[in-house]
Amino acid sequence: MVVGEAVNGAEVLAWLQHDNFNLLLLDMNMPGISGADLITRIRFHRPDLSILVLSMHNVPQIAAMALRAGANGYITKDCEPDMLLSAMRKVTTGGSYIAPDLAQRMVFDVTSSAPRPPHTQLTERELEIFLMLSRGMAVNEIATQLALSSKTVSTHKARLMEKMNLGNLADLMRYAIKHELF
Repeated sequence: MVVGEAVNGAEVLAWLQHDNFNLLLLDMNMPGISGADLITRIRFHRPDLSILVLSMHNVPQIAAMALRAGANGYITKDCEPDMLLSAMRKVTTGGSYIAPDLAQRMVFDVTSSAPRPPHTQLTERELEIFLMLSRGMAVNEIATQLALSSKTVSTHKARLMEKMNLGNLADLMRYAIKHELF
């Protein structure tokens, strides 16, 4: 059994090169490369590795993004220890796991006729950039991390700000805090 800890996405990728393990418990928000982009890179190097995302984001759209990128499971950091153990067992035996309350919201949000918050209308890339901006990252920093040009990131930023009817970064931060997206 190998047990280790990485403080950023680059360290996670380095672990993949040097050690063999069958479960990666991954935070969606790490310094440097993180989130769906990190999951995609991990999948490239280790398609067989079980990835369980443990995140502070209890947001269906973020969970769906992680699962589409290749995570085997998604739970939130406020889950009970028994749920964490169940999720770990499930994904290491080839299954998938998503926190029941989050799965329920994912299903019923799609079928609900109630108005949806503006962030649910963002594309995956816009949501990814929104989350990075809400963590205080600058456009150039985001561009470097996502391997995009600063102009492309600025374009996504302008589109998401327009879609969400936000006037500035302070409005974006207030929105992220209100909707617990930070």
